[in-house]
Amino acid sequence: MSLLQAQAQTKPVTRIAQQAFEQHANYQEPALQHRRFKHQDIVPLLEQLRQNQLFEVQVAGQSVEQRAIYLVKAGTGKTKVMLWSQMHGDEPTATMALFDLFNFLQQSDELNPLRRQILEQVTLYIVPMLNPDGAEKYKRHNALEIDLNRDALRLQSPEARLLKSLRDSLNPEFGFNLHDQSRYYTAGNSPKPATISFLAPAFDHSQTVNHVRDRAMRTIVGMNEALQQLVPGHVAKYSDEFEPRAFGDNIQKWGTSVILIESGGYPNDPEKQHIRRLNFASILSALHLISGNDYTKYELEDYYKIPENERNLYDLVLRNVRYTRSGHDVLLDVGIFREEVDAPVGKGFYHSSAVDQIGDLSVFHGYEEVDASGLTLVPGKIYGKPFKTIDDLKPRRAKSLLEKGYTTVQVEQLPANRESINPLELPLNIVGTTAEEVNHELSLNSGANFTLYDAKGKLRYAVLNGFVYDMRGDRPELFHGLVL
Repeated sequence: MSLLQAQAQTKPVTRIAQQAFEQHANYQEPALQHRRFKHQDIVPLLEQLRQNQLFEVQVAGQSVEQRAIYLVKAGTGKTKVMLWSQMHGDEPTATMALFDLFNFLQQSDELNPLRRQILEQVTLYIVPMLNPDGAEKYKRHNALEIDLNRDALRLQSPEARLLKSLRDSLNPEFGFNLHDQSRYYTAGNSPKPATISFLAPAFDHSQTVNHVRDRAMRTIVGMNEALQQLVPGHVAKYSDEFEPRAFGDNIQKWGTSVILIESGGYPNDPEKQHIRRLNFASILSALHLISGNDYTKYELEDYYKIPENERNLYDLVLRNVRYTRSGHDVLLDVGIFREEVDAPVGKGFYHSSAVDQIGDLSVFHGYEEVDASGLTLVPGKIYGKPFKTIDDLKPRRAKSLLEKGYTTVQVEQLPANRESINPLELPLNIVGTTAEEVNHELSLNSGANFTLYDAKGKLRYAVLNGFVYDMRGDRPELFHGLVL
């Protein structure tokens, strides 16, 4: 088959997703490059939209802490579509994609037919950040410590009351509930992360399919088809289990066809910029399907063929490593998470590793995996003599200590910003002299700080705060293991 024949047989939605994905850089909002942005970062962008007659921008409500919650309207079509993002303050990926969508709608290029179709057939109502107070602290809940997605019935939060009132007053045919999910989900039992997960939420415990939910399910089938060409095997379906307190489930019940998009994980994409790009392509493909009623061409049964999320991933898996404890020599796997801890200043964070499972992890996978066959795990040692400042610990000295099995040193004067002592830059863990006694024995829920030696007693790898360093070269090299 020739290239032209192949293109002729490609469905419009897959072509659109491919074009949107390839041309995303033309629309990407440059002010949002890191996922821990705050309300103050998006307000100037929204106010700037007011200058373009394509958009109607209004402050629709206020958060608990009196931050403005914006509603952006675009298009004049009869089909109303409402999109809301960052209901949870630490779930910002789709928010970035929505600002890319705003830029897309303002431009003129070969995708003009799609722009016209969307703006003429659809009216968009977009809430880019529903929980600005949560975004301020990069946390899930709002300032009342309420999970907005469990407040659809009691409506105790002003943000929840606003979302309900918008849904009721606008009465949109379609609604897009935009979230981030754990990066530890896989697409079914495969080793591939569930980078994007979809769901047409159930509106009752029986998971009944009426015409409202049917529309959402068929649209998802088309969106899945479009994304599979971009990230094959990385698309999953969120659990259909009914949650009576959730907005998606209730909005489906109230007559709006709800499509949940969950942004998960993808290798080597810590700021989720690749996933942002996939969000953008996914949302545009959905708007194409809705504006042209093309979702009706898809079969309902194909919705159930999308693999479900399974929590089968670790950040790091050490496989087939030997370990001696209490006189027992055992062969085991180690599953390690790298949790993000908010930095005390700025918008950053640092990592704190944790050993989650020990034993046979053959049914689990890792973003990074080390085949430790023939290697022995030895707990990292703590160097006894403190350094005065971190500047006294030169790279050559750090490497020398690491080669001797030391994974942690003490420093008398620690910097205030923990980001500056991330072991990604300095291959040692740093603690203060007043810290509690450090123990690097392999145990559940403890930090991951080990050395791995071969049969000749030569150091092959060092694991520092859950990150692996290859020690075979002239200097420690960060190891990326298996790429999924």
